[in-house]
Amino acid sequence: MSTDRTIISETDWKRPAVRIPTTVLHVVLLLLLIVVGLLPLLWLAKSAITPTQDTLQHPMALFPNGFAWANLAHAWNDVHIGTYFVNTIWVTVGEWAVQLIVATTGGYALAVLKPAYAKVISGLVLATLFVPAVVLLVPLYLTILHPPLVGTSLLNTYWAVWLPAGASAFNVLLVMRFFQGLPTEVFEAAETDGAGPFRLFWSIVLPMSRPILGVVSVFGISAAWADFLWPMLVLPNQQIQPLSVRLPAIASQTDLGVYLAALAIASLIPVVIFLCFQRTFLRGGGLGGAVKG
Repeated sequence: MSTDRTIISETDWKRPAVRIPTTVLHVVLLLLLIVVGLLPLLWLAKSAITPTQDTLQHPMALFPNGFAWANLAHAWNDVHIGTYFVNTIWVTVGEWAVQLIVATTGGYALAVLKPAYAKVISGLVLATLFVPAVVLLVPLYLTILHPPLVGTSLLNTYWAVWLPAGASAFNVLLVMRFFQGLPTEVFEAAETDGAGPFRLFWSIVLPMSRPILGVVSVFGISAAWADFLWPMLVLPNQQIQPLSVRLPAIASQTDLGVYLAALAIASLIPVVIFLCFQRTFLRGGGLGGAVKG
């Protein structure tokens, strides 16, 4: 017999009086989730190729006067969404890389190498989570304006966005907790075979940490793609600003249909990223077989 326990037992599930209402409830909840989750995206996709007048007069109608494919072309060429799209990719990829490097190396040092001061550092990192992000804007901006050791301002460079993104205490603690759950027998066996700290990190820890790397990647890419305030402050040059900064700026001077097309283009990457990472993101992390019995 199965050892899994659910709200409805297997015996009750066989009764039509229980099975039929429960199935109907499941279907209704599934439809509600689909409507709440997909309807806004589907409406945006429809409006992106719908004439502006149709969107204003019949917002829920399905192409009453045909399609307006030119909206996509105007958004890409005339509004220069293509340029801002590439800028956003640069910002996102850089933030993702920096966050991943800092989180994995920091978590590895605190959870696997375990120096004598590891608990103190972990406590200090945890304490930074209680500091509101808005409080750090001014000192962080001054640091970017006059960075130590560098000597030149980082304003209007992507480094001004990339480097602060790595200072994510949440990611470090998340990865650290995952590393603490890895089997220590594997580390001991690798050290016995002569593996050093770097080889242990690169060849043992990282391959076993794909689930948590996927989670950090999804969080980091989603946050970087939607970040508005900090890129607006440190990237005043419009030519290198990402979509999250430029789209609100052009809203008042752009045709509604073209603007909705631009929003649809900007929404593509987060959707694609989630579809690519959903299995890794939802999977708890199967580490079975890492230790040979």
